[in-house]
Order: sequence, then C-alpha cells, then structure tokens
Amino acid sequence: MGARRRRSPHGFLRALPWILPALAVLALVFGYGVYRLILTATHREGHYVGLGNIRIVLDDPLFRTAIGHNLRLLGALPVLVALALLISILLFEALRGWRFHRFAIFVPYVLPIPVIGVIFGQILTLNGALNQGLQSVGLGALAHDWLGQPRFALWSVAAVIVWKELGFGVILFLARLLALPGDVFEAARVDGAGFWNTHLRVTVPLLGPIIAFYVVIEGITLLSWVFNYVFVMTNGGPGDSTQVAETYIYSNATTFNAPWLAASAAATLLVGVFVMMVLFTLVRTRARGGEA
Repeated sequence: MGARRRRSPHGFLRALPWILPALAVLALVFGYGVYRLILTATHREGHYVGLGNIRIVLDDPLFRTAIGHNLRLLGALPVLVALALLISILLFEALRGWRFHRFAIFVPYVLPIPVIGVIFGQILTLNGALNQGLQSVGLGALAHDWLGQPRFALWSVAAVIVWKELGFGVILFLARLLALPGDVFEAARVDGAGFWNTHLRVTVPLLGPIIAFYVVIEGITLLSWVFNYVFVMTNGGPGDSTQVAETYIYSNATTFNAPWLAASAAATLLVGVFVMMVLFTLVRTRARGGEA
C-alpha cells in the first residue's frame, strides 16, 4: 500500500473564514446553553455543591426508573433498523405500487409528534379503534388498554415511535440503493445468489455507513428525544410505567420547582448520550480498520 497523501493545511485555512460564522452560532447557542446547564447543576440555593446534585439524582429511584425506560426504548432500535432496511429493499425491487407505498411510509415522519400522540392516544385506549377492530374480527381476547396498563404502556409508545421514525430510514436507505451501480446486483445474480443472499452479502455491506448514521440518529432519539410522545400519550403514566428522563427533567423544572435537580438530570443525560456517541465512533473506526 502506497504512502497516503498528506493534506495541506492551507485548504482548511482558506475554508476557515466561511466556517467561523457557523462555529460562532454553535458556540453561542449550544456552548452557552451547556455552560448554564453545568452552572445550574453544580449550584443549589446560590451555593456551589460540586457533584452533590448529580449524586442526589443518581440516588433517586424515579430517575433510575426513567433511565431504565429509555434503555428499554433503545431496544426497539434493531426492530426499527431491520424494518426500514427490509421495506427499502422491497421498494427498490420495484414492488407493485412502490410510489404510493413510499409516500405512505414517509408521511408519518413529517407529521407533528403532538398530532400523532393525540391520534394514537385515542386509538390505543380501552374503547379505541384498535380494540374495536380486534373485536369486530373475533379477536376480542387480544384487546387491552394499551396505554392504561403498565405492562403494555411503554411498548405501545415504542411502537408509535417506530411507526413515526420508520419513514426516515426507508427514504435514507432507498436513496442510497438507487445511487448504487446496477451491475453490482447483476453480478451477484449471475453468480447464482438468490434474493436474500444478494441483499445480505451485497446490499447491507454497501449500506453500512448509512445504516450506522441512522443507528446514531435514532439511538439519540430513543434516549433523549421522546418527551413529546410520552407527554402527549401518557404523561409518564400509568404510575411511573412510561416515565423517561425527559419527563423527569420537565417535572422537576416545572411542577416541583427544582431547577438544580432538573439541570443535574439533564447534564447526566447529556454525558450519557455523548459517551454513547464516542463508543459508537470507536467501534465503527475499529470495524473499518479491520476491513482495510
């Protein structure tokens, strides 16, 4: 392998004046916000307490329950990625009516989350459309109060999130599939590979970077961007069965008037998401190094 060509620093210096305005906005909006978050998290009633507030948060059983629910929601990520990949492949293979299916799958992604939350909040109630449909086809035994029973509520919210976020993955994967050269798939078929072997051995590796990007985006969503779903559909109930980190932060900041506790929980969540991103980057870097 030949020596890699070194990049000249002059290209970066020429681009720097164009990048500086965007960096300034990021520093002002996010940098200052993070600074105020840390400042609030390390003070209580005007006094510096260091990590004392964070220790209180970590010792709070409700916060541990909320984080546990976020992690359980993260378990829906493989299902979301697999469904998006399967549907994108079927659409790529010119499924009959694929234009309509592509439109129908992507529409939920552009709908506002509160609208979706309200609609599914009505559909999934005990006397909602889902249970009425089950009873009309003789499957009344499967009817449940999907949002009113603790054992079903969190997974019902997870199903709605998957339904909402699926369209983004399908369009993302399909766009990449349509950009791939067709001779790659023709060569695989000439070699005798069937439908599943072609896509498992050819399509999935070629979509590797796009799949990784989608996993990161949706992982962050499931860990720290589900407040609207939970707040509109269940408000953390019944009991604490759908309490997540964001609703914990919101309730402490507003209902209980404890901004220091809310800031500490938010800082803990921020660190957790950052660590997840770093670990994923390291895994991807090592995987690429092993493939080289």
